[in-house]
Amino acid sequence: MAILSCLFRLIKWLFVLCALIYFIHLWLQTKNYVFSHERLHEISSKHAGTKDVQRAMQAIHRDLLKEYPGHIMLAKDLQWGFTNAGGVMCSMCFLHGSITEYVMFYGCILDTMGHSGRYMANISDTVLSGEIRVWNEGDLTAKAYKQGDYIFHPRGNAAAVSFDAGTFMVEYARGFIPQIMSFGSADSIFSTQDFIGLFSMMRNYGKCMWMETLHCMASLQTMFQ
Repeated sequence: MAILSCLFRLIKWLFVLCALIYFIHLWLQTKNYVFSHERLHEISSKHAGTKDVQRAMQAIHRDLLKEYPGHIMLAKDLQWGFTNAGGVMCSMCFLHGSITEYVMFYGCILDTMGHSGRYMANISDTVLSGEIRVWNEGDLTAKAYKQGDYIFHPRGNAAAVSFDAGTFMVEYARGFIPQIMSFGSADSIFSTQDFIGLFSMMRNYGKCMWMETLHCMASLQTMFQ
């Protein structure tokens, strides 16, 4: 009886989990989004290939502030921090963050490679400098992406990725961001134990979430006046 009781509880929770995933998927398919993959690539690619990648990122940040006022972190609030995920060690800087979207600068100074992760989100990257090689699951060859190139990582797909030293990009994710953050924090918890870096990443993401919440509240207040 005890075994049957445990089995029924397990089936119940599996059913709840499946229902939750289904409703999240349905919500993601029907909601409106702030950004688009195409527009972010258009803005970012104008500055790709600049010798000074830091100046390129500053120019992209200014363009995004003009294009999406109230949705992009101000320059004084931007902060870079390490992230370890799937064996890849890079540095990241959130420009925008919400439950369903993020925009960030992402890159590395040293060569690094690992697993892309498998997400409930579509992710796109515009390469600003360096080179990225992507070996998609099921393929027998890898594809190289250089300055100005556009990389699209569809929801549910996985790949091996390799970053040359000095590679930086603009990354945009659209989907269930908390699931991506769990992947991005796993290595910090179970491998590197860099809890300070993990706290910094979560704090920066939290700042973006708070800014987006205030923007939504201001929009609602204006709507009902």
